[in-house]
Amino acid sequence: MQKIIIFLGLALFWSCKQQPKETADTTVINAVEEIQKPKNTFGIVIHGGAGTILKKNMTPEKEAAYKAKLEEAIKVGHTILKNGGTSLEAIEKTINILENSPLFNAGKGAVFTAEGTNELDASIMDGSTLNAGAVAGVKTVKNPINLAKEVMINSPHVLLSGSGAELFAKEQGLEIVDPSYFFTESRMKALERVKEKETNKTASFYDPIIKDSKFGTVGCAALDKHGNLAAGTSTGGMTNKKWNRIGDSPIIGAGTYANNATCAVSSTGWGEYFIRGMVAYDISAMMEYKGISLQEASEKVIQDKLKNLGGTGGIVAIDNQGNVAMEFNTAGMYRATMNAAGDLTVGIYKE
Repeated sequence: MQKIIIFLGLALFWSCKQQPKETADTTVINAVEEIQKPKNTFGIVIHGGAGTILKKNMTPEKEAAYKAKLEEAIKVGHTILKNGGTSLEAIEKTINILENSPLFNAGKGAVFTAEGTNELDASIMDGSTLNAGAVAGVKTVKNPINLAKEVMINSPHVLLSGSGAELFAKEQGLEIVDPSYFFTESRMKALERVKEKETNKTASFYDPIIKDSKFGTVGCAALDKHGNLAAGTSTGGMTNKKWNRIGDSPIIGAGTYANNATCAVSSTGWGEYFIRGMVAYDISAMMEYKGISLQEASEKVIQDKLKNLGGTGGIVAIDNQGNVAMEFNTAGMYRATMNAAGDLTVGIYKE
């Protein structure tokens, strides 16, 4: 009996002795986390697609139009963040501007399938919860990124497709349009050119023209003043795509990824390779497990891993400290970024 009492006494003493240390350790950890969190830091970065975008093929008027639209879009998101809005809100509203422009392969400017229809994909992810939403193959939803957000918030699912996704959009009260809304003359001519080459057997699916037929996809990554990251991507897919093909844009981890522990990423390029390489997640994973910077991880994945697979394209990303990466292995990528100070950078070609 005496031994039991002694044992219990020692156990209680040891427990009391250890408690302050655990509390102290927790305090230290929390203090470090607070120091690491940027104060009132925020930022946003966008892309409008990557591919063979050459200055020699661009008229001054067209170049000015692209730059103006990129600037308009990013300023919308930046204003939201500056006023204390969330990164998710900034992502949605910024991408809406790009979806509503015929300049980009998303929403109004979506490319055509082999059947002459438009099939739209989009995804969005919240870095604070790792919650995500995505849609694929929708034909009547004006702004697919809005539907992706509704899937994330108001459904138990991550990815909805086709008619089911459109039914859900109607239930959520989103704007539905006639499929003819997405028609643009330039995209139809692009389909006709690809079909002509295919008919004359002067190009295979792997021809460079086919590779670049996806550029124009839009995406956004943002960090808000609350320290939360988010990313989103929207696309019309690939010109002349068949069999309800779905690329990387609605695939979480490939076309879109966000995690407050690391970064937020939106991809653009030849989707099959981005899916195989899980490009967006890979950048985050390299930061988390190797402890390297966002820029180092982006370069490794886009310039090394993706290239070795045979893939082309790029990403835009922002980390939890507000550092930005805009990495691509093509001739150009429509892109823009703004930081907390309001510094604006817009680019198109490889510089």
